[in-house]
Order: sequence, then C-alpha cells, then structure tokens
Amino acid sequence: MLKFLKSLLLPSTGNTITLAEHDVPAWLDEREKAAREVLRAEVAEPVQAIQTAKAQLQLTVNNLQGADQDPEAHPRIKSIAKNSLPLFLKAMNTSLARELPEDPEEFYAAAVECVKGALNAARGQGRYLNVAFPDEMKDIRAGIDAIGREINTMTKAIGRFKEESARIAAARAAAGSLSAARNDRVHSLAKEKRLKERLCEITERLSSIETETARLNNDPAYLALENDRARCAELAAERDNLLRHYAALTMTASHVFRKAEKIAAKKKLSKEVHILKSAMEILSHHDVATAREVTGALEAACPVVQKMVDDGEIILKNRDERTVFSDTAAFSREVGDLCTRHCAVTGQFKEEEDLLASHPIPSRQRRLVREKEQLDHMQAREEQEHHDLLSAQKEREETIPHLYEELAKKLGEMKGETVQLVEDEPV
Repeated sequence: MLKFLKSLLLPSTGNTITLAEHDVPAWLDEREKAAREVLRAEVAEPVQAIQTAKAQLQLTVNNLQGADQDPEAHPRIKSIAKNSLPLFLKAMNTSLARELPEDPEEFYAAAVECVKGALNAARGQGRYLNVAFPDEMKDIRAGIDAIGREINTMTKAIGRFKEESARIAAARAAAGSLSAARNDRVHSLAKEKRLKERLCEITERLSSIETETARLNNDPAYLALENDRARCAELAAERDNLLRHYAALTMTASHVFRKAEKIAAKKKLSKEVHILKSAMEILSHHDVATAREVTGALEAACPVVQKMVDDGEIILKNRDERTVFSDTAAFSREVGDLCTRHCAVTGQFKEEEDLLASHPIPSRQRRLVREKEQLDHMQAREEQEHHDLLSAQKEREETIPHLYEELAKKLGEMKGETVQLVEDEPV
C-alpha cells in the first residue's frame, strides 16, 4: 500500500500531459491527500514505537520512586539524591504526561517536546541520581534514547511531507492568482460594458441638448426678446452711471463733513456732531437712500459746515469741494434728483429683468446650460475611468500567460512531467 501511495508522488516518465485548468484544485487535493497518507504510513511504526517507549519510560520513572539507593554510595551522595529525586520525578512526569495527538505533524511536535523535557530533567536534577540509582537512571536514559531514535526516523518523513506541502501550497497560490486574474477579467469586461453604455447615454443627451439649444436660439419668440434685453442693458448702464455720479458727489461732501465732525467734537458741540454723523452714515451706506432722507440730512448738515467754512475753521482744498459748498441748496437738489432717478431706473431695470427671467425660453436655456455642465463633468470622469480600466485590462492580459506558465511549471515539477494547461472557456 505504501509503495502504491509513494508511486503517486514520484516523478513520472518525463512525458507531456494535458491538464484542464478547472481540474487543478481537485488534482492538488488528491496530491495533498496522497502525501498525507504516505506520511501516515511512513510514521506508523515509529509512532507505535514511541508510544511503547514512552509507556515503558513512564513505568521506569514510576519504579524509581520506590527504588532503594545504592548502599555503597557516599552519605553525601545519598543526601543530595534524596533532595533531587522529587524534583526529577516531577519534571519527568510533567514531560511524559504530554498527550501525543493522532495527527502525524502534531504527534511529532509533541514527541519532540516530550523528549526535550525528559532530557532537560535527566541533565538537570537527574545527574545527581546517577550514582545513587545507577541501574534505574541507565534504563531512563535508554528509554529517552529509544524515543529519540524513533523521532529521528520520523524527521525525514516529516521533512519530505513539508517539502511536498510547500510545493502544493505554492501551486495553490499560483492557481489562486490565475483564478483571480481571470475573474478580474470577467468583472472588468462587464464594467467596461456598463461604462460604454453610460458614455453613450451621456453623448446622446449632450447631442440632444445641443439640438434643443440651437432650436431655442432661433425661436421667433426668443429673437423677439432682443429688444427687451437691449432695454435691460441700457437701464443697467444708466443705473450704474447714476450710482457713480452719486458716489462721487457724496464722497466729496462726506470728506468735508468728516472734518467738520472732528471740529465739532473738539468744541463739544454734541448736537452738531450727531447731525454730521447721521448725514455721513446716510451718504456712505451701500444702498442709495431716498431723496427725502438725503435732502433732509444735507439740509441739516450743510449749514453747520458752511458756518465753519465762513469762520475759516475749514479750508476747502479743491474745486469739487468749493463747487459743493458754493451753493449747498443746489447741491442738495442735485443729489436728491440723483436718488429719485436712481430709484426709478433701478425699479424699471428690476421689472425688465424679472420679465426676462420668467420667460420660458431663457429659463429653459439656463436649465440646459446647467445640465450640460453636469454632463460634461460626468463624461470627463467616465472617460478617465474607462481609460484607467483599459490600462488595467492590458496589464492583466499581459500577466495571465505568465501565470499559466508559472502554474504549469510548478505542477510539472511535482509530477516530473511537462504539464500543458488547457484554459477554461471564458465566462
């Protein structure tokens, strides 16, 4: 039987054999099963011998517990032996009590530990017992040696099994790598198909958006909005011009008001300080105030400033300042008119803008622009993912033949023949 099992593991005649890829796992399982059966057959005798020698050694150790010391031994030797004997017996019993499992590898490891413990005990406390118990200790050493010899017999078989197991594990790993690569190929092709479908959908939708945008741009109702857009642009330009003019005038006045406010604060004129600060706050606000608010503030603040100018407390340094304060009533009317006009133009612009915004064609155009931006982003992302996928596929396709070669080589080394793997049909 052992000869037959070994024949399954021995190299063959060197011929070329063909092995289907899907049969490799089962072939390796059978190979591993045969290797384990060979191991069990090879170690059967030494295992039985170790069990017998271990039992015999335990009996010898038990007999030592009640044995008499050599009467011719020196009293000092007898005293040392008396103290060492319990420690030696405890160490030996601990080692021999170790269970030896049925699995050959586990049995071997446990037997090695058993012998190692027994040897340590014999070389430790046991060395003090050799003179006091010469016959018993000789039998104990012989029992340890008997187990050791059988372990040495097992070592070669265990070594061959481990080498074969390592070859099988390497072949399994190679087969696993090949299977993973082929599975990746299947998943990758499915993913590529989905990517292409999504890209096709995006391309079709972008084309539809382009067609619809062109149709809307040429729609008579949309072309009729050109006058409204032009009017809206004119109002926006007029509003901005009014705002710039207003800002220039009020900035000049605010500059002089700030000087006057400092002078009033220095003179502790709290009422004048409050009037000037209120005016500057209205003029410097980011929103243009109403004509009533502005003219009211200017009519209250300008006389305060004018008195300081007349008294020589404020020197007007440029033409703009002199123009403003040469006739504050005219300045107040001009700024008020600007506020009124700005308010009216802003209202007209808002109405025109709202009309354009609510028109169905521009509204639809804005939605199409937003959708196109999103689709462009999606398309770029999908195209990059598709490019990365194709690169990975190319690398994998270059790797798979090498994986086949590696697996065939490992199988051939075990079988002693040239193995030609037949690839499974694609999924």
